[in-house]
Amino acid sequence: MRLIILSGMSGSGKSTAARVFEDQGFYVADNLPPVLLPRFVTLIEESVGPVAGIVVVVDVRSLEFFREFKPVLAELDIFGHTAEIVFFDADDSVLVRRYSETRRSHPLAKKEGVTVGIERERLLLAPLRSISSRIIDTSNLNTHQLRATIISLFCDTKQAQILPVRLQSFGFSYGVPPESDLVMDVRFLPNPHFDARLRPLTGLDKDIQDFVNNSSPAQDFFRYFGALLVFLLPQYQREGKSYLTVSVGCTGGRHRSVAVVEALRHLTQVEGIALEVFHRDVSRG
Repeated sequence: MRLIILSGMSGSGKSTAARVFEDQGFYVADNLPPVLLPRFVTLIEESVGPVAGIVVVVDVRSLEFFREFKPVLAELDIFGHTAEIVFFDADDSVLVRRYSETRRSHPLAKKEGVTVGIERERLLLAPLRSISSRIIDTSNLNTHQLRATIISLFCDTKQAQILPVRLQSFGFSYGVPPESDLVMDVRFLPNPHFDARLRPLTGLDKDIQDFVNNSSPAQDFFRYFGALLVFLLPQYQREGKSYLTVSVGCTGGRHRSVAVVEALRHLTQVEGIALEVFHRDVSRG
C-alpha cells in the first residue's frame, strides 16, 4: 500500500493537501505519534477496505517525530513499507502574509512574532526536507491550483476528473437538505395529491410521472433547467469541486419532486459525471 508522509512549513498548504488526498480515496491520519506509525500502516492494510494509499501528516506538533524519524523510517522498511516524504514549502514572505490574513499565531512563535517562528521551524524541519522525495512550493498556488497539482502528481487523474453528483428529491415540509449545493423548488407544477386516484402513488409510478412531467410547465422546466445542469456540471468539474448535490423539492417530497428527479436522471448523463439518485422523503406519509 502506498504510504505518503506529508510534512512542511506551517501555512504552506498541508491541510488543504490532506483534504485533497482524502477526497481521492486515501486514508489520512493527522499528527500520529511516530512510534505507532509502522504498526498503524500494517493495521490499515489488514482492516480497512480498498484505499488509494495512506497519508500521514506530521508537522511541528509532532516534535518527537523529528527526533526519531530515521529510526521510524528504518522500522517501516523492516515492515516492508517505503514511505514517500512530501514536503510543502513557501517563501517566508508568503507564509507571513498567510498568517496575517488568517490572524493565526505560529506554533513556534511564542511571543516573538511569526517571523521568529518561521525561522525556528525551518531549522527544525531542515533534516526532513533534505531527505524528502518531493518538495512542493505553494508560494504561487491558490487552493484550486494546489488541488490540481496534488491530483496530477499522486492520483489517478482519470478517476479524479469524475465529479460525483447526487440528484435528490425532498419535501419542503421536512426541511431543505443542508448538504444541498443547488436547490430547485418545483411546487409550481400540477399536484397529484389532489387527485384521489393518484394520491396513494409516488413519483416512481408511471401514472404520477405522466401527470407531472407531461404538463406544459414541466416541459418548459425540463428544457431550461436541464440545459442549465448540462452547462453547470462541467463547470463545477473543471473548477475542481469534489462533489455536487442538486436537491429538487416539492411540498411533501412524494410526488412532484420524485417524478422530476427521475426525469432529470436522463438529462444529466454528462460525460465525466458519476450520478447518484436519491429520494429522501418518498416513503413519508
